[in-house]
Amino acid sequence: MQLRFCSVPTSHSNKSTNINTMLCAISGEAPREPVASRKSGNVFEKRLIEAHIAENHTDPVTGEDLAVEDLIELKSPQVVTPRAPNFTSIPALLSAFQNEWDAIVLETHTLKQQLAQTRQELSTALYQNDAATRVIARLSRERDEAREALSNVTISGGAANGDAMQVDGQALPEELVAKVDETQAQLFATRRKRPIPDGWITGEELATFDTTSSSEPLYPASTEVSLNESGDLALFGGADGVAGVYSLSQEKVVLALKAGSAVTATSWWGERAVVGTAAGHIKIFENGNEIAQVGSHAGAVTSISLHPSGALLASGGADKRFAFYDLSTFKTVSQVYTEADISCCSFHVDGLLFFVGSSDGKIRIYDIKTGSNMVELETGGPVKSIAFNENGTWFAVVQAGSSNVSVWDIRKQNVVKVLDADSAVQGAEWDYTGQFLAAAGIGSVSVHQYTKSSKSWSEPVRKAVPAKDIAWGASARQLVALTPEGGVSVLSAS
Repeated sequence: MQLRFCSVPTSHSNKSTNINTMLCAISGEAPREPVASRKSGNVFEKRLIEAHIAENHTDPVTGEDLAVEDLIELKSPQVVTPRAPNFTSIPALLSAFQNEWDAIVLETHTLKQQLAQTRQELSTALYQNDAATRVIARLSRERDEAREALSNVTISGGAANGDAMQVDGQALPEELVAKVDETQAQLFATRRKRPIPDGWITGEELATFDTTSSSEPLYPASTEVSLNESGDLALFGGADGVAGVYSLSQEKVVLALKAGSAVTATSWWGERAVVGTAAGHIKIFENGNEIAQVGSHAGAVTSISLHPSGALLASGGADKRFAFYDLSTFKTVSQVYTEADISCCSFHVDGLLFFVGSSDGKIRIYDIKTGSNMVELETGGPVKSIAFNENGTWFAVVQAGSSNVSVWDIRKQNVVKVLDADSAVQGAEWDYTGQFLAAAGIGSVSVHQYTKSSKSWSEPVRKAVPAKDIAWGASARQLVALTPEGGVSVLSAS
């Protein structure tokens, strides 16, 4: 009998091959219930893609939105996949197992190499971190040693007797803390009920202000003027190292104080004159005689401020440091380093807070008792001066090069009013009642009045008197302007 063999049609063979080679895009295996996406055309196992859609509602391959309705069921004959030829005998199975074992051993060896390399990299990183930590510790130690060396600089002259400064941010002694608390409680309790003193200037009288006297240039390059409690003695000094006490009533210098170097800041402690110098010292004079020298700034003293109690004096310097001094002993009781050059500083009118204005445009507020930084305010430009209103909540800020004076609210920590001074402002000062804010500009002197009943601002005074600083006289009936030439101009009612 003759046997005949029939070949499988080519089209059938290709169809069977295509079906058998379809793989699920999720599992990578031939699907038992194949379905295809209408959108992407990808093939999936039905149960797997339905579970994925129920949880994510997307195509796992493309990430596009996909619903069960977008799936097309594929029909294919149930073809039994023949066993691979290499799994049809025991020797072939052993050979396959040996190949698998060799692959596992090779992979394990690779993983061990990678683990060893990772351990080495980790060891190097830990060593570098340890080295960096040691460098930071060394630099910190060197910084502390440098600060200690600076703080132990002997202060010559006066009553300081070479006392060393204290460490950064050290709390005030208990007796000074008690004095600060007592002063704050007293001032805060009486501030709201404080009446306007009899005979105080009014807005109508201010409107008649004009220049009534001017001195010749006395101390060139003077930057700051201060009046004593009587309002008759003006203290200012210049680059020649001499500060003068100028009598407004006598219209002449009644005392010349030798500061030793350029005068950069002035203040009064009762009837004692206090002068800051470019050499970094603060000198205290009584009746024209130097009675004490405090401070050891590594640079010019840029600002000094007297505490409302009269027991503390503060100074700020270009060395980014401010210090507190006990005026009963003339010793430094605390010092704090800041992050920028200090251009001005001032005690709050209640005496519990200390404000520091810096060249970086920030006002840093410190707790006097602990020396800790409480708040930082961003002004947007280098701070030139800070002046407090006697209401205890407002303070005026002058920025370098600005023709405006900004009035800030301590409680809200924001600007409540911007006042135009028409020229670059050099300084500002509130009167005792908190009604009037005087501004000294390179082109004019102006006074801005706040009326509490109507909550409105007005400008009763603007005079073409160039000024570098301004101060109120007795009962606010005089304005003393420091001229750019180093003299004084007095404005009062005509």
